[in-house]
Amino acid sequence: MKTPVIDFHIHPIVYDQFYVETALNWIKKMHADKDWDQFYKDFSDPDYLCKFLQNNGIDYGVVMAEISPMVTGVCSNEYVLRFCQDKKMLIPFASINPSLTVNTGLELNLLIEQGFQGVKLYPTYQHCYPNDRRLYPLYSQAEELKIPVMVHTGTSIFKGAKLKYGDPLYLDEVAVDFPGLPIILVHSGRGFWYDQAFVLTRIHENVYMEVAGLPPQKLLTYFPELERVSGKVLFGTDWPGITDPAGNIRAIKKLPLGSETIQNILGGNASRLLGL
Repeated sequence: MKTPVIDFHIHPIVYDQFYVETALNWIKKMHADKDWDQFYKDFSDPDYLCKFLQNNGIDYGVVMAEISPMVTGVCSNEYVLRFCQDKKMLIPFASINPSLTVNTGLELNLLIEQGFQGVKLYPTYQHCYPNDRRLYPLYSQAEELKIPVMVHTGTSIFKGAKLKYGDPLYLDEVAVDFPGLPIILVHSGRGFWYDQAFVLTRIHENVYMEVAGLPPQKLLTYFPELERVSGKVLFGTDWPGITDPAGNIRAIKKLPLGSETIQNILGGNASRLLGL
């Protein structure tokens, strides 16, 4: 049976509000060769996104909400759930902001009941450390439900982001306190903390590395011993933060890695984690 290719990191093109113009302008610059109004209209249609993913060799995509009003903006949980509705290849992940939520555990439980299959946290944008005790009810509930939690780690170019919150080391405590919780290090500590992300993934059974936003041809430069954690590395594109998902897949396939490792990275690990 063919191993599916799974993009673990997709942002919708539609946000309820972009509070910081740099976020929207960055996306427009990334796709400057396209007519923006048409591009926006096309990718506002989930059917269009599904065809785009299929044409790029992607079988499933994790679509993420984002509640980061201080930095990038708000793409609501309600919107993402509607966008993914009845689209088997689109997997909705919720967003919870601990500064805007009284009980993060209760909120997660309600979102999972609505159909979400995971949650993403944005510490650098939401200005909180990932071991903040306000998040512990969320981690406890996610562990009980066996729901993966994605956590943005590493740097960001967006105005208002505070990088100190992106250090993966703060998730060491969370991994110890919730050993049954699948923790995904989004961007694998990009920039400052590649080594920390790799070590945490290697020593903690419940920690995974996600490589969206990293040039795939440089993965072995950043992680020379990547093969040692081959069962816990997840492919992602950060769409629309790149222009050529198929090119990223080709670049990973060209890496001097075993065929099983490449299959695991492109979808095997994600498939097992998501129970597909």
